[in-house]
Amino acid sequence: MATDLLTRTRGRIDTYFAVGVHGSTMRRELMAGTVTFLAMCYVLAVNPSILGDQGALSEQGIPTQAVFTATAVSAVAGSLVMGLWARYPIALAPGMGLNAFFAFSVVLGMGIPWQVALSGTLLSGVIFFVLAVTRIREKILNAIPLQLKLAVAAGVGVFVAFLGFKNAGIVVASDATLVKLGDFTQGTTMLALFGLVVTVIFLVRGWHGAVLYGIVLTAVVGMIAGLVDVPDGIAALPRGLDETFGQAVIHLPDAFTAQMAVVILTMLFVDFFDASGTLIGVANQAGLLNSEGELPRAKSALSADAVGTMAGAVIGTSTTTAYVESTAGVSAGGRTGLTAVVTAAWFAVAMFCYPIFAVVAGSGAVTAAALIVVGVLMARSLGDIDWTRLEFAVPAFITIVMMPLTYSIANGLAMGMIFYPVVMAARGRFREVHPVMWVLTLIFLSYFFFLAE
Repeated sequence: MATDLLTRTRGRIDTYFAVGVHGSTMRRELMAGTVTFLAMCYVLAVNPSILGDQGALSEQGIPTQAVFTATAVSAVAGSLVMGLWARYPIALAPGMGLNAFFAFSVVLGMGIPWQVALSGTLLSGVIFFVLAVTRIREKILNAIPLQLKLAVAAGVGVFVAFLGFKNAGIVVASDATLVKLGDFTQGTTMLALFGLVVTVIFLVRGWHGAVLYGIVLTAVVGMIAGLVDVPDGIAALPRGLDETFGQAVIHLPDAFTAQMAVVILTMLFVDFFDASGTLIGVANQAGLLNSEGELPRAKSALSADAVGTMAGAVIGTSTTTAYVESTAGVSAGGRTGLTAVVTAAWFAVAMFCYPIFAVVAGSGAVTAAALIVVGVLMARSLGDIDWTRLEFAVPAFITIVMMPLTYSIANGLAMGMIFYPVVMAARGRFREVHPVMWVLTLIFLSYFFFLAE
């Protein structure tokens, strides 16, 4: 009886997510969801350090424990919507760039209370949702030419790899040259290099879950060497939401000001294109774009960001968005929404087991190899770009290099889409440029001159 029930349940899950149709397996999806969580769980430690009252914002910040819980809850909500509705292997959580904007530009720079800033986040999520369900955003996304989408995928890969090298200490800051080679004698850098070597070996050997195995082995070696903290506990009850829940709604009237209009527009703009770039990049790596380079079920996928943002704002955190670390799960074999559902489940568990997950979350050296390997895999789309034609090569190259150089997926995407219609027009192919692209060009130019930092 129990065996029959399990078989029927597995069959229903397989049918709903089309696991077999996408050439995946239940085991592989479970593995991929776990890998995605491990690659992005650092947000549980970093987000509270940026937004919390025990971090950079000090007494002006949101209660730190509440930020941690809200971070996990928003990741659960956004990832579930993405997995169950859009059925994509893409997880969501509070975005790192946007939480810095929230903290340093809005709260510290403009002196806006965090409660009102959360109201602005909520409003940006509402606008985002309207754009998504009315298919306006989908039309914009599908107006982007395939060559640029391939460039975005490759650029995201380079950006992810750069994050990995930075977290590993292999690449460090330099006053003279901006970046330089790090100190390989540092213990954490050596640990990251060890992780990179073993992960590559597992990958080359064709092991599904190579990234996960690399993370686990690196963490264990790090604990033995004293480079990674050993968990000081197992469980801790989530707390703090009583101080933040609903504050975004209560202070909503205070958000209707000219100053907050700029804040809301910036949040909306950055999330709009950062998430779009991430969705394109991850979907391309997973082979989920159609023959015309368009994103199937784009309406549902794009709505997930908005739902996550609205839920997170009401609970107590900054803008929630699609995470580029989802590429780690795709590299482990994830192809369906089941991957995102598994990631959501891990975030739900993490709410009660933070002392354990803080071990990985607090060590960039442990997850660095995963990010670097993912970058290698995503760079494969470089070969599909037509480099022999300058009207494609120029905007593609600018898109790719600007992502890591400006530390922003949105900036790279914007720069590429500014150059594309200009170069196409100079080539005499004006009519082949979608009218939406010309509108985006004007918007992006305004963004760089008035909003970008």
